[in-house]
Amino acid sequence: MSRYLTKGVNVTEPNDQQQGLLSDGEPPKQGLHNPLAVRKAALLTATIGLVHSLLLIAGSLVLKTQTPGIAASDEALLAFYEDPDQRRIVVIAGLYLIPFAGLAFVWFFVALRTWISASAPRLNVMLSNVQLVSGIIYTTLVLAAGGAMSVTAVTIELSEGAVDPLLARQFPQYGASLLLVFAMRMAAMFVLTTTNLGRLSGILPKWFIVMGFAVAVGLLFTASFSSWLVFVFPAWILVFCAILLDRARKISPDLVVSDPGELERLQRAA
Repeated sequence: MSRYLTKGVNVTEPNDQQQGLLSDGEPPKQGLHNPLAVRKAALLTATIGLVHSLLLIAGSLVLKTQTPGIAASDEALLAFYEDPDQRRIVVIAGLYLIPFAGLAFVWFFVALRTWISASAPRLNVMLSNVQLVSGIIYTTLVLAAGGAMSVTAVTIELSEGAVDPLLARQFPQYGASLLLVFAMRMAAMFVLTTTNLGRLSGILPKWFIVMGFAVAVGLLFTASFSSWLVFVFPAWILVFCAILLDRARKISPDLVVSDPGELERLQRAA
């Protein structure tokens, strides 16, 4: 097995993983991390993050601009939900755009955790676990919000029953509360932990770390039902993914690491 050393750091070539043996001929020890193609992990993280952000922005924009608000009259609500074409706008946004945004976020934060594990010399277990839990809860709340905001339209679409103006107001407002209040609180925790992990691993620039803390504090303590609030988190992810794509572009396609923190040691040695 061919390996080369860069100032004391072992780097494995992509095709250099034969027969599951270490350089001294011994079998791999239990718990050894599988080799990670660093550039591929970074590109995957950034791409899926962009998909989540764009889908969530698109779904939120559709629901904000194409549906009657809570202050709409009973006549306006009835006219909207009795029109099949307008009704399907809510169905598309609530049952397709927002759920797929949630699914993309699951892949995003799992890929992100993989990237961070390769970059951090010492992974903070508490921050990593809080990031994981906040990402899971955020995804759950986003999916629940999409269902709540579309349940009236879906019910009428399937049953062709009469529209109750009270429920037509309450369900979308309940979904908006889940998204704007509870999901954004979890988004704040995700931003906070990711920013801290990025600071400890050195993969994020200082200006973005400062911005991340500001975004986290704003999302955590802002008590607002303004629908524009939902765009803050995906905007942060877009900037984060742009930084990650720029970093990935500078990484050799052949670089593979086997141990947590190996990438950071390589960057310091370069």
